[in-house]
Amino acid sequence: MKVSELVKEMKTTPDTVRYYTRVGLLSPVKSETNGYKHYGVDDQHRLRFILSARKLGFSVNDIDQILTEAAKGKTACPLVRVILEKRLEETEEVFQQTLALRIRMKSAIGEWQTKPNKAPTGHMICHLIEGFNASSGKE
Repeated sequence: MKVSELVKEMKTTPDTVRYYTRVGLLSPVKSETNGYKHYGVDDQHRLRFILSARKLGFSVNDIDQILTEAAKGKTACPLVRVILEKRLEETEEVFQQTLALRIRMKSAIGEWQTKPNKAPTGHMICHLIEGFNASSGKE
């Protein structure tokens, strides 16, 4: 099937298919007559797997490792568990940082409600930001 057919079947974009082809996760056969790339059933299965894995937060490198394990005829399940636990830890860290930022932002908004507008000077660009005490935004 052509890119357009694979895109329609998998409900994705041509850029997505081309990207995974370019990085080597999909291996279409190039037609000698017209140069078009044709994707087979294996590519369709791989793309379905790739799209599912990406929805779970697996990186392209993670997916490559998983596909490599599977190509060796080995179960990739232990690797999948380890990688996903690592991704969850990373996501949790980002989430906590985002929550802390949210608290600082709310604190700044509350603090700035009563402060006047001031024009910049040679020593100050925006007194709201420069005068904000980030530690006052802690939990």
